[in-house]
Amino acid sequence: MAEMIETYKPTDHEAEAASNSYLMSLVVLIMGMPLPIVNLLAGIIFFVGNRKRGYYVRWHCTQAMLSQLSLLFMNSTGFWWTVSIIFSKEQVTSRYIAYIITILIFNLSEFIATIYSAIKTRKGIHVEWWFYSSFTNLICKP
Repeated sequence: MAEMIETYKPTDHEAEAASNSYLMSLVVLIMGMPLPIVNLLAGIIFFVGNRKRGYYVRWHCTQAMLSQLSLLFMNSTGFWWTVSIIFSKEQVTSRYIAYIITILIFNLSEFIATIYSAIKTRKGIHVEWWFYSSFTNLICKP
């Protein structure tokens, strides 16, 4: 299946829709930064709106949505841990700081990968993310 999508030449309209699946998370990130679930909901809505499109579009919508799902878990943990520190007598520990640094690095990496993927898919070039592409191949069938 991966060979099929790598050799497929998407139409301009398909390339634009696939690219928009990545851009959607960036736009929503700006609007809903403090609430981690907003990005995932936007990804799900975009996926549902494009689920009957071609395989290329569905595949990239799925990969973008899966990346947002993992960010949801990581960012939610950091968000609620921060809230508990602010509103309770819990102390900032080195464990908390390490976790926040980890999710900042993870979010920055995902941000860069999203921009890169949006640019490449807009040009009709198939981009597979490490880790997510395997799950995408299992979920998204031609």
